[in-house]
Amino acid sequence: MFILPRNQFQQFHFNKNPIYHILHLTLSQTQISSSNSATPSNSSTTLFRFHGKHPKNAIFCRHSWVSFYSSRIYKGPISRSLRKRINKRAKAAAKPVLNEAIFQRTISQLPPRFTPEELHNVIALQNDPLICLELFNWASQQHRFRHNVLTYHITIKKLGAAKMFDEMDVIVNQVLAIPSIASEPLYNSMIYYFTEARKLIRAVNIFKHMCGCRKLDCRPSIRTYNILFAALLSRGKNSYINHMYMETIRCLFKQMVEDGVEPDVFCLNSMIKGYVLSLHVNDALRVFHQMGNVYNCQPNSYSYDYLIHGLCAQGRTKNARELCDRMKKSGFLPSSISYNSLVNSLALEGEVDEAVKYLWEMAEKQRVADFITYRTVLDEIARQRRIGDALRLLEEFQEKNLVDGHTYRKLLYEFEDNSRNSSIRI
Repeated sequence: MFILPRNQFQQFHFNKNPIYHILHLTLSQTQISSSNSATPSNSSTTLFRFHGKHPKNAIFCRHSWVSFYSSRIYKGPISRSLRKRINKRAKAAAKPVLNEAIFQRTISQLPPRFTPEELHNVIALQNDPLICLELFNWASQQHRFRHNVLTYHITIKKLGAAKMFDEMDVIVNQVLAIPSIASEPLYNSMIYYFTEARKLIRAVNIFKHMCGCRKLDCRPSIRTYNILFAALLSRGKNSYINHMYMETIRCLFKQMVEDGVEPDVFCLNSMIKGYVLSLHVNDALRVFHQMGNVYNCQPNSYSYDYLIHGLCAQGRTKNARELCDRMKKSGFLPSSISYNSLVNSLALEGEVDEAVKYLWEMAEKQRVADFITYRTVLDEIARQRRIGDALRLLEEFQEKNLVDGHTYRKLLYEFEDNSRNSSIRI
C-alpha cells in the first residue's frame, strides 16, 4: 500500500485527464534517505514528489497520511458515527484476556461435587469478572449441577460492576427463562445495572416481569421503585425532557401506592425533585405538605433544598426565604446550592442588603458561594450607584479569605467591565 505524508507533498502535475494519467512522476531519493520512517526504501511504503502546478481540482487531505486504498476523502473533523465505530473497535481490542493459570487454580479450589453455595463463595472472592463468567459457564456444563439464585445473583453483580453488560444480558435471559429462579434482590440488581448501562427499556421490561410474578416476595418493593426513579431523574437535560420523564415517574408512583407499597423519604424526595426540574413547583409543594400528614414520612434536608432552589428559579423569593427559615427551625442546614439560589434571587430583586446578609451567613456556616453569586451581588450593588460599597465588599471578601487571588482579580475585572458598559465610572 502506498502512503503519502502530507509534509512530503510537493506539486501535482496532471494532463487534461488527471484521473487516468500522470505525466511526470519521479522518486525523491533525498527525502527517502532523510525520512525518519522505519520503513525501508524497497518496501511498499514509498515517498513521491510530483512536479508541475497544482491543478484546480486537486484535493489535499487534512490528515497526515492518505491511503491509496481508501475510498473516502475526509474533509474536516470525523463524524460522530465514525468516532463511535473507532471507539467500539478500540474497546473490542482492549477486551481482557482470560488468565488460564488463575482460572485453573480457582477451579482447583472447588470440591469434586461442589454445591451452588460453594461456587457462590468462590466467585465472590474472585476479583476478575472474566474469570467469574468462565467459572459460571464451566459450572453450567458440570454433571448434576444446577445454578440457583445465589450463583446467578453474584455473577450478575460481578459483570454489572465491571460494565460487561452484554455478557450480563446473557445471564439475565437465562434467569428470566427459569420461573423457579426468582428473587426480589436479584431482579433489583438487574434493573440497577441496566439503568447504569442506560438501557431503560430493558430495565422497565424486567420491572414488568416482576409485576407478573406469582411469588409475592418477588414483586417490586420500594427499593425497586427508587432505582427506577433515580434512573429516570438522571436522564433529563432540560425542563421539557424532565417533564416527559416526570409523567412516567408520576405513573410509577401511582402504581406503587395502588399496590400497597408505602413510599419512603427517598421516594417522596424523588417526586419533589422531578416536579421542580419539570417546573411544576406547586405540585412539588403539594407532595412536601403531604409527607407528614398522608405518608407519615417527615421531610429531610434534601426536601427543603429542592424546593428552595425551585422557588428561587421561578422568582418566588419570599416563599423561598420563608421555607429556608422553616428549614433552619427544623434543625437542618441549607446546602450551598440553596444558599446560592437564595442570594442570587434576592440580589436580582434588588434586596442586596438581605443578599449580603445571607452571604455572611454562608461564610459562618461554612457554605461555599460560587463565582456567579459574588458577581451578581456586586453588579446589583453597582446598579444602585453604590460603587464604593461594592468595592469595599469585594475587599472584605478577600481579607476574610472568602475568595482567592485569582477569583478576586476576575471579579474586579468583571466589575470594571460591567461598570464601563453601564456608563458608570469607578
